[in-house]
Amino acid sequence: MGRYRGSKYKLSRREGIDLFGTGGAPLQNRVTQPPGDHGRKPQRNRPSDFAKQLREKQKAKRIYGMREKPFRRFVDMARRQPEQTGVALFKLLERRLDSVVFRGGFARSRPMARQLVNHGHVLVNGRKVDIPSFLVEPGMTISFDRVAMKMPDVEIALRAPTTLCPSWLSSDDDGIRMIDWPTREEVGFPIEDNLIVEFYSR
Repeated sequence: MGRYRGSKYKLSRREGIDLFGTGGAPLQNRVTQPPGDHGRKPQRNRPSDFAKQLREKQKAKRIYGMREKPFRRFVDMARRQPEQTGVALFKLLERRLDSVVFRGGFARSRPMARQLVNHGHVLVNGRKVDIPSFLVEPGMTISFDRVAMKMPDVEIALRAPTTLCPSWLSSDDDGIRMIDWPTREEVGFPIEDNLIVEFYSR
């Protein structure tokens, strides 16, 4: 199945949060209202455990722009980590190259960061990497090619590095450096990772 190309507003309203970081004021004002002319009518019955697990899984997939098969692969990788599976999962997701570019402040959204990577504008330790799911490790540096450095978002970020970087990233006029492992506490959006783990444990 191809990548979703429909309305990002609609998906964000369905999940109740700005999934893509691109909405601005209009979306922020309506994000808690489900899709439809007047929003979804209140349900008489509480959602089942499966429905809640599915919603959290879908929310995480959409935030990170992933399809089912790659997302499940990350869940399997997390299961092999020594720590709690849900915590390990989000640490892995945050280490994705497209996520690091976004979190470092060099793209306004994860989709934009993914596009930078896909088009070959991102360098890891000086070498081009065009795989968004590439896992960045502490000590690695992320920089940009000459074309990307002329793009408004990247140019602004290079001139005035963001102060909103998570503690495990360092952003300066040379790009981004990963200085530590990601923390679950700094993911920055409400996800119940235990429900995702339960979904894949059925």
